[in-house]
Amino acid sequence: MSEVIKKATRDSYGEALVQMSEIYPDMVVLDADLAAATKTGTFKKACPDRFFDCGIAEANMMGVAAGIASTGRKVFASSFAMFAAGRAYEIVRNSIGYPHLNVKIGATHAGISVGEDGATHQCNEDIALMRTIPGMTVINPSDDIEAKAAVKAALEFDGPAYLRFGRLAVPVINDYPDYKFELGKGITLRDGKDVTIVATGLMVHLAVEAAELLKAEGIDARVINIHTIKPLDKELIEKAAKETGAIVTAEEHSIIGGLGSAVAEAVTESCPVPVVKLGVNDEFGHSGPAVDLLKEFGLTAENIAAYAKKAVSLKK
Repeated sequence: MSEVIKKATRDSYGEALVQMSEIYPDMVVLDADLAAATKTGTFKKACPDRFFDCGIAEANMMGVAAGIASTGRKVFASSFAMFAAGRAYEIVRNSIGYPHLNVKIGATHAGISVGEDGATHQCNEDIALMRTIPGMTVINPSDDIEAKAAVKAALEFDGPAYLRFGRLAVPVINDYPDYKFELGKGITLRDGKDVTIVATGLMVHLAVEAAELLKAEGIDARVINIHTIKPLDKELIEKAAKETGAIVTAEEHSIIGGLGSAVAEAVTESCPVPVVKLGVNDEFGHSGPAVDLLKEFGLTAENIAAYAKKAVSLKK
């Protein structure tokens, strides 16, 4: 049996920035005094003349990013998700989103898996915030391969984008030969007829594990990886809803306003089916080891399987 490779998507982000710097000589990277943690320090070492530390002033950094983007350059602005999406929200909305500028926000340390940093740093609301900004593309990659592909894809289109990266090392699952990343298109990792599991980010590999648990109980689960939450692949979601009759969503984010909400919105209009949402409930996180916190908050393969069985039971 081959060894499972694990890697944090924040590391993939830093490596991808260096790779893309050779293709896009006009690209610059900004950070808010967290280059070692966000891994933009990798880019700083490779391209010191194109890296700017804006200090612990995230809102100002977003304003600087907007100004640079208005000159025609491609800009990445990075910080922890809590500060990039939360503290700087108004500037992101009005200075980047409203003029539809070519700024890519690299937000690391998202979700409960930030671990010991605790509730103040565990941003479980960022997807909800960013997907409400008109024209903002929201990407939440599941592993190393997808994170690097996401950075490349973000640079290839004009307009604002929010890319969500994690601190915890997660298994590399997208290493199959025909893997293809396409903005706005979900990926069916496993076919099935009884229920659909729609997952994003670090929950994707757990969704695949959950499908195997369900198989042992005679339930055939389809697994869909949604790396682009906005624009959402409504066609794929609606097709799954019609063919399986029930959906469970899995995300390391609040169940309010995130993937679950986006999926429910998509199916309600055209093909209403039971949608059971697994994520962080209406509560704050707290300090603790990342793996233990994921278990405590129910973000496990076993719980995805349990929610899937609930979704099946709700089918008419």
